[in-house]
Amino acid sequence: MPKITPQPGIMEIEPYQGGASQIAGRTEVVKLSSNENPYGPGEPAIEAFRGAAYGLNRYPDTAHTALRAAIAEVHGLDSGRIVCGVGSDEIIALLCQAYAGPGTEVIHTEHGFAMYRISALSNGATPVEVAERDRVTDVDAIIDACTDRTRLVFIANPNNPTGTMIGESELERLAGGLPDHVLLVVDGAYAEYVEGYDGAAALVEARENVVMTRTFSKLYGLGALRVGWGYMPGHVRDVLNRVRGPFNLSHAAQVTAAAAVRDTAWAEKCRANNTRLRSWLADALAEHGVPSDVSKANFVLARFADAEEAEACDDYLKSQGMIVRRVAGYKLPNCLRISVGDEPSCRRVAHAIGQFKAGAR
Repeated sequence: MPKITPQPGIMEIEPYQGGASQIAGRTEVVKLSSNENPYGPGEPAIEAFRGAAYGLNRYPDTAHTALRAAIAEVHGLDSGRIVCGVGSDEIIALLCQAYAGPGTEVIHTEHGFAMYRISALSNGATPVEVAERDRVTDVDAIIDACTDRTRLVFIANPNNPTGTMIGESELERLAGGLPDHVLLVVDGAYAEYVEGYDGAAALVEARENVVMTRTFSKLYGLGALRVGWGYMPGHVRDVLNRVRGPFNLSHAAQVTAAAAVRDTAWAEKCRANNTRLRSWLADALAEHGVPSDVSKANFVLARFADAEEAEACDDYLKSQGMIVRRVAGYKLPNCLRISVGDEPSCRRVAHAIGQFKAGAR
């Protein structure tokens, strides 16, 4: 074997597995495994993407000027505090690259998004898992877990794959309780689904130790283009812009995302449909004896009696042409994460789970 070896920590990474999109032997499936917007982007975003084809010979704006301005305009933010990335995943990775490394620790919660651990290990840092309380972020446990080696704390709010979240007062308490050398990162990938929630933007503006990340892959329906952004103090922005690739976002991605964020009517329609169908799906599953926590995102975490029942239900759904997400890798082996699709998809998956439960008795 060659003596060429990777950096410490890299071989500890279990590669991220995206939601499945195919079932062997079936040409048509209902995909409810990746928390995608079932309605896709609105027409202005589609037209912007089409128009971008005429500029494919030109390099994109490395400063993302127009996109940052659009985000700031819609959300009432300071465009100078925004850094854009290839999905919010890249912002997470850049934060670990810039602030973590060998001899340091990165905290994430028990059922937190897999990319926190992956990005920490990629940069030689030690990921530290902190227990949640009934699948909800435990602020006191996070504060107690901090040491002089801690550099970053990642929480998703709402969380993936649980759908649960903590309130703004708890976020403030967490930010205020961290040691001075620790940066709190509030992952707001699902923040748009929570009415009246700013994703921690005000907390970023009030403090020097908080970063908020967001994405266009969920509510805005642009998962294929991979566009995300972070809102942060100036000192963090200056650091990330030194390590960020100069042309990380294509021109097509930038102009499409700018059109999408300004299409507030479409976003509101998608949000309202998700809220209605999320509630309906959770109630329908509960009637079949499958409980879930109150979700604030675009999915529900269906809980079964044990791992065996969850896996059997997943197999049954596949036999019916439906794909959901097993989450044993998130230490939830008795659960299936089910994205909120359009109404026919929600009704179909609820009916199928009801059939499975009836047959299992």
